[in-house]
Amino acid sequence: MAKSECTAPRPGNAVAEVAPPPRWAVRAAVASALSATVGFIPVHAIWALGIPLWADERKFREWYEVGGGPYLLVLSGLALLAGILALSLVRPWGLVFPRRTPFLAGRRVPRRTPAATAFAVSAFLLLYTLWAAAQTIGDFHDDGVFSPWIVVYGIPQFLVWGIGLFVAAHSYRHRTSPGHRVLPDVAG
Repeated sequence: MAKSECTAPRPGNAVAEVAPPPRWAVRAAVASALSATVGFIPVHAIWALGIPLWADERKFREWYEVGGGPYLLVLSGLALLAGILALSLVRPWGLVFPRRTPFLAGRRVPRRTPAATAFAVSAFLLLYTLWAAAQTIGDFHDDGVFSPWIVVYGIPQFLVWGIGLFVAAHSYRHRTSPGHRVLPDVAG
């Protein structure tokens, strides 16, 4: 019998055992989570605080005053959620809700929810990366709020984030599909 990662802690809530994620999936999930949190949030937090790093100061102030700060805080919150999503694809709490989860503790996480969400976020990130690259190439000398050189930082970071999330979601979907579950040893 293969080593299992998770079993249902509640009686009557039969969750078949699920094989642990392969190392490559764990690495992809961690890379995605780090890109989302350590790569994305600090720069956006600096901007959310009103600091015009890599930006035209005058245009940044105008943009910031009409809602740029709250917008950046929302984006940072979404990046944090995306980092948690990436890790949930390779951790036991992505299979069974932890004890500290009100009303859901010990229940199985619907297997399609994390995978579908991760695939959708990954697709959005990758499409946004392509769009941002095309926009920047087309208008590199445009006098926008932020320096066009920010893409040198952003594009690789978004690629790691999106591809890592896709890879982890693929592994999660494969490991949790009914045909690939590890069945418990009932003979013992």
